[in-house]
Amino acid sequence: MIWHKWRQDDPVRAAVGRGRIDHYFLLLVFALLVFGTVMSYSASAVYGATFYGDSFYFFKRYVAFALLSIAVSAPFVFWATPHFWRYFAVFLYALSLMLLVLVLLIGTVGGGAQRWLVLGPLTIQPSELAKPALVLMLALVMTKYEDKITSKRPRGGSFSYGVLLPGALLLAVGALVAAEKHISGLLIIGMLGVAMMFLGGTRLKYLGMMAAAVGAAGVFLVLVSSYAQVRVNTWLHIEEVDPLGAAWQTLQGLYAIGSGGLFGKGLGKGLQKHGYVSQPQNDFIFTVICEELGFVGAFLVVLLFALVVVRGFQIAARAPDRFSALVVLGISLKLALQAALNMAVVTNSMPNTGVSLPFFSSGGTFLAIQIFEMGIVLSVSRYSTGKK
Repeated sequence: MIWHKWRQDDPVRAAVGRGRIDHYFLLLVFALLVFGTVMSYSASAVYGATFYGDSFYFFKRYVAFALLSIAVSAPFVFWATPHFWRYFAVFLYALSLMLLVLVLLIGTVGGGAQRWLVLGPLTIQPSELAKPALVLMLALVMTKYEDKITSKRPRGGSFSYGVLLPGALLLAVGALVAAEKHISGLLIIGMLGVAMMFLGGTRLKYLGMMAAAVGAAGVFLVLVSSYAQVRVNTWLHIEEVDPLGAAWQTLQGLYAIGSGGLFGKGLGKGLQKHGYVSQPQNDFIFTVICEELGFVGAFLVVLLFALVVVRGFQIAARAPDRFSALVVLGISLKLALQAALNMAVVTNSMPNTGVSLPFFSSGGTFLAIQIFEMGIVLSVSRYSTGKK
């Protein structure tokens, strides 16, 4: 009954009407999924055969999670209204906070960080769920209090509703992620939070303060974490770091990128994935792409991400309401940030902080969340106003 009421009483639905999904966006996302499936097998076959006795181990997981995620996302794409996502924002934000607290209590530790939560057969990383949750929740708050946020009056509420309220939502998530010693997660969440506040109308002088606070939090996390300090030191002084120790993964990734040339060594013919690049199916999968498909393959990956993001911006421009536009913009920016940071890490343009490449890196729940986010964009695209 509640779902039926959402569909019937939604003012946006009544004013705009339900249309077709954005086929261009769908095709671009499908292209990324197909490309990701192919590279998932190519990058993981050797690792899977060596450690799991099955060269198709990661490939089967990728396909299974992709199909399951599409099946779960499809009903939301075709039946959820823009008004529904407002309620969903509150639910998802509350759920993400609960899981972030839970992972600090009973989460598993790996590589000096406590980020993973084992729930039955699934191993999830709550910080990944927190990213879209924060986008949705900030979009809701920045829409609800738009008049106060953009007020020019001295006591119109621009600081309270444009900084303190969204800042508290951001701080709650950021503090829990920082407690996990998850620098890359904190960086992305901080950047997303500041970006959403900018899009929502927060004044620039306040945003400067927020950006400084996010930067200070990152520096503090590095100072108190020996794990983070090793990563930063390796990045700054890689020529002085043990090439068989802390610098191994970064150097092998750079060797893979440099050896690809213009057209690469050929799909499946890369050498660095044979025990040199650790976890080639995960954070460093872009290096395998560069080695096997060369500059052309790497450029194609970047182009696909750019086209998806640009199309997302176009969908946001035609969104039926401010909330929907902010959600789509936030999701599109998240995709761009995640891809850009992953490529920066593997090229040693920033410290190795464990950033996954959307649609390519292994990790079932990461892929599932990414597909669901694309489903939200497609859902909003069905209510396009047609404006330019």
